[in-house]
Amino acid sequence: MTLPPSAPMETQQRNNLRGDIAFAFALAVALYAAWHIRDLLMLLYVSALFAVVLNPVVESVMRLRVGHWQPRRGAAVALLMLALLLATLLFFALTLPPLLHDLGRFVQEMPQRTAWAIAHLQHIPLLRKIDLYGILARVQTSAARDAGSVLYSLSNWAARMLDIISAVILLVYFLIEGEQVYRWLLLLVPQPRRSRLDATLQHAGTRMGRWLIGQLLLMFILAVASGIFLGLLQVRYSFALAVLLGVANIIPVVGILITGVLAMLAAAMDSWIHMLLVLAFGVVYVQIENAVLAPRIMRTRVDLAGTAILIALLLGMSLAGIAGAMVAVPTAVLIAVLLEEYVTGPARFHLQAP
Repeated sequence: MTLPPSAPMETQQRNNLRGDIAFAFALAVALYAAWHIRDLLMLLYVSALFAVVLNPVVESVMRLRVGHWQPRRGAAVALLMLALLLATLLFFALTLPPLLHDLGRFVQEMPQRTAWAIAHLQHIPLLRKIDLYGILARVQTSAARDAGSVLYSLSNWAARMLDIISAVILLVYFLIEGEQVYRWLLLLVPQPRRSRLDATLQHAGTRMGRWLIGQLLLMFILAVASGIFLGLLQVRYSFALAVLLGVANIIPVVGILITGVLAMLAAAMDSWIHMLLVLAFGVVYVQIENAVLAPRIMRTRVDLAGTAILIALLLGMSLAGIAGAMVAVPTAVLIAVLLEEYVTGPARFHLQAP
């Protein structure tokens, strides 16, 4: 008995249908699992991305020579991490004790300072009909009622600190063994496509490394500008606050907001007017950085349009918060390089130099 001519085709179609169903089911399971471990995947992605960005720094350390000794990759990573740790410890050892002392005295003087501020605010015509003392009483009552939430906040901060420690450990491992992991992952790609993908990712890594230079430049500009401004106002710890503002600027927008609060508190120890001036400086600088400095510097360094950088920052912040904002621009660079190679082509995507 012979099968009709259409039988092999129908059998092939059924096999294809089963394969499509199995693939769709496996994809759904993978997406479901990825959703439940999304925090871990974000931690791995951020650590791996920063390993790629810091790899040129590690290679620079590896080129150093002390006599006949030249550090290998593990020693270079250890030296880099040790230098960062010592710099951090030295900074806090010099600034934290006097800062805590003055902050404690400021808290003790807060009732007198608040009464003085309210007395002066009531001389403003627009504020005379507002019960400022009643507002202050309600704020104090609300703070006392919500004091229990402080413990919950502390537990959240402890969890975040554990995430940061885990990210640093993963970063060290990726810096030391990242090349082996990268080569192993390339083996999963079919041989005809492997060389092209390798060249594309190497090019992306070079451009992502240039992002670090641009970000360091933004951090330096903020540190210098804030140091000059705080120094002119004679705010306490102006140098330390300028360093903190510059370092925290590695986190776009959020970093300057958090450290800006510290600068406002330091300014408030001497004058409420100084505190308002520091607030105004922070607001103006954030606008200038987001609208002018960041797009221009990043466009020069990573060859991306300013609009693309702003969109990347907004998407990163909305999707993954602070971590998303930190890796938004490098991720945009990676996506742009992949699009140039596999979709649009470099002739359509590269920016023309002015």
